[in-house]
Amino acid sequence: MAYRDKYLEYLLEVPGIIDRCRETDSRLVFAYTSNLDAIIKWEAGGFNKLLEQHLEEEPSFVEEETIDNMEDFARIVCYYAIHGYGGEVEITNGEVIEKLKDYFEIQYGLGGTCAQGAAALGAMGVPALIHITDQSEEVIKWMTYEGLESTKNEKRVPLRNCVSNEESLIHLVMQYPKGDILKVRGKEYEVVLSNRLIMDYDQVHKVMPVREEFLKYLEKNAESMFSYNISGFNAIVNVDVLKERLEQLERHYRILKARNPDLKIYFESAHYISARIRDYLYSVLSGYIDVMGMNEEELVDLAKKKEYELDKNDIESVLSALDYLLELYPVKGIVMHSKDYALYYGAQMEEIDLEMGLTMGNLMSATRARIGHYGTQAECRETLGVNLSPAGLEFAEEISKMKPKHTAILVPSRYMEKPKYTIGLGDTFVAGMQMCFVK
Repeated sequence: MAYRDKYLEYLLEVPGIIDRCRETDSRLVFAYTSNLDAIIKWEAGGFNKLLEQHLEEEPSFVEEETIDNMEDFARIVCYYAIHGYGGEVEITNGEVIEKLKDYFEIQYGLGGTCAQGAAALGAMGVPALIHITDQSEEVIKWMTYEGLESTKNEKRVPLRNCVSNEESLIHLVMQYPKGDILKVRGKEYEVVLSNRLIMDYDQVHKVMPVREEFLKYLEKNAESMFSYNISGFNAIVNVDVLKERLEQLERHYRILKARNPDLKIYFESAHYISARIRDYLYSVLSGYIDVMGMNEEELVDLAKKKEYELDKNDIESVLSALDYLLELYPVKGIVMHSKDYALYYGAQMEEIDLEMGLTMGNLMSATRARIGHYGTQAECRETLGVNLSPAGLEFAEEISKMKPKHTAILVPSRYMEKPKYTIGLGDTFVAGMQMCFVK
C-alpha cells in the first residue's frame, strides 16, 4: 500500500498534546547533558587555506584519537569532510579553538541532545522537564521558552531560575556542505554529503554528573512522566566511571518502572568516542529502556564494528541489521532516523501512535534544517511545502510488501538536498518523536 501523507493531520494534534500536558501536569522528561556549541561558520576558502598551512599528511582518523594541535585538526576534519561523515572527537588543547578564529567566524548556540530536544519542544509550545549539566547563562538563554522546567531541592522550577555562575562547557562544531571543493595535498575532493563534526573540549562530560535531587523528584513523581528521554553518555571514556554512573541510574530506572510501569524510557544514541564504552552501555541499558534511537550513520557504524554487512540503500538489509541489533540488545524497539526517512522497528506498542512520533520528528527536524532554528507550529506548517524524499517513498512502498519479523513503521522525510543547517537535527527529531507518548 502506498504511503499516505499524514503530516498536516499530526501537526494539528499538537495543541491537544499541549493541553494534555497542562491538564494532567505530566511531562516529557529529557536528561542528562548540555553545553555551549561554538559553531564554525563554514567557508571553503578558509578551510582550504587552513589545509595548505597545517595538513602535513593524508587525511585520516583512528577511533579514540584526539585533536591535540592544528595539524591533527586539519587531518581529522578533512577526513570527515571529504567522506561526508558526521561524528564526535575530543579536543585536548584550547589553543586550537583560538587559532581557528584566524580562519573562520565562530558563532555560539545550544548543544546537547536533551537540551536541544527540550528547546525544540519549547519552540512548539510543549512543556518539558529537563536535567542539564551546563547551567551557565550562555546556555540557558537559549532555553527560555515558557513551560521548560528543571528542579531545585526536589521541586519543579522554571529553567530560567537555574542559572549558575559556572563557565560554559564548549563543544566545537563544524558543518560542511555537499558540493564544496576541498584542496588536499595537490588533489581536489568534493564533499559528498552535508554533515557536521562535533569536537568536545570539556572534562565534565567525561564523568557525566547527574544531580541526585533531580532523580529523587522523578522517583516521587514517576506517575507524572509521559516519557523519559536519556542521552549524554558518549563523552565518557573510562569504563569504571561509566560503571559508577550506571550503578546510580540503574537503581533509579528500577524505581521508576516499579512506580510507573507504563513509562517509556527512550535512549538516544550518538557517536561514541569509545566503542568499548558504547558496547558496555548498550548491554546494560537494554535491560531498562523501551526504545533505542539512532541515526543512519550510527547504525552503519555499529553494524561495521560488529562486522555485520549492511547496505543502507537496501531496506531489506537495514531491517536485517535491526533484527541483529534486537538480538544483541533486546529492547522493545529501535527508531532509526535519516535524511530520507524515519523508521520504528520492534514490538507493537498498544495505545501509542508511533507513526505520529516519527512524522513529528521528521517535520520538526526538517523545519530546523530549512530555517536554521527550532521551529514553531506555524513554521512547521510552512515546511509541508517541501517534497517528501523520493528514496523514502520508495522504501515505504517496498516495506509495505515485505513480511518482516517485527512491526515496521516507516515515514518518508521532507527532503532537502542542501539544508541550511545540519546541527541538532537528530536532537530535534527526538523531541518530535516524544509527542506520541503523551496520552
